[in-house]
Amino acid sequence: MALIVGLCAWTLWGAEGLLWGVIGAFFALLVTPAIAPGLILSLYGATPLSPEEMPNIHSVLEELSRRAKLPTVPSICYVPSRSVNAFTVGNREAAAIALTDGMLRTLNLRELTNVLAHEVGHIANNDLWIMGLADMMSRMMTIMSYFSFLLLTLNMPLVLTGQVVIPWLFILLLMFGPTIMSFLQLALSRSREFDADLSAAILTGDPRGLASALAKLERQGRFWENLFLPQQHIPDPSLLRTHPPTEERIRRLIDLAERPPARAELPRPPAAVLPVRMRRVDPPPRRRWSGLWY
Repeated sequence: MALIVGLCAWTLWGAEGLLWGVIGAFFALLVTPAIAPGLILSLYGATPLSPEEMPNIHSVLEELSRRAKLPTVPSICYVPSRSVNAFTVGNREAAAIALTDGMLRTLNLRELTNVLAHEVGHIANNDLWIMGLADMMSRMMTIMSYFSFLLLTLNMPLVLTGQVVIPWLFILLLMFGPTIMSFLQLALSRSREFDADLSAAILTGDPRGLASALAKLERQGRFWENLFLPQQHIPDPSLLRTHPPTEERIRRLIDLAERPPARAELPRPPAAVLPVRMRRVDPPPRRRWSGLWY
């Protein structure tokens, strides 16, 4: 991805443009991690969950963080949404794991432990940083592509009269650069999900627990939806999915379960008691003004 962005910058502006692109990318990396986590959490209406509200979840997360050798224990946030989902924002030094109301109500403590281990795996593997870097490069490529279209449009009279010759490399980058970057970003995301599954299995010693959680996530939805529209939750072809096919992830986890665990399994305390404020949640997931679906 970096080579494609660099090649496009070189084609547009030469060595000086490439240098300024590197400087701009470095500045964006410094600024983005400090802004994005709070913005994303606020869009989802996430609020912190204290250890008094869910002591079992916090104790499990502390143990997972110790095993993963994280410098700090991530905070836990509650998202009042019926969708069954979990996501992580931040970095290794300051991360937050968001759990939806649907996730907390659907999974038992064993499955929730493995979901937390999966998210901790993302943090330990620096996936948040690497995916942020990939997203930034993809956006840079898109901006340069739009700028290239503008330049081409403004110079079209000179091109038609033969006074300006447009190199084919420029045309190819203009047409296919953003699409190639998107495919590479999606492929990277799927590979990081596989690695996070492996990290979770190593941290907990219980790959079947994560496989059980993934199976429940795959079955979410009304009965008639699963019966008549079995693919309505994942309508995209596998090449366009940010996550690998669930069946493949479960198969790999089951294969890991046949081997001796790399770590002793975590203790399984009684099921966590849901906080009192989790009695009322938002309406079913829908598309919001921000473009997010939750």
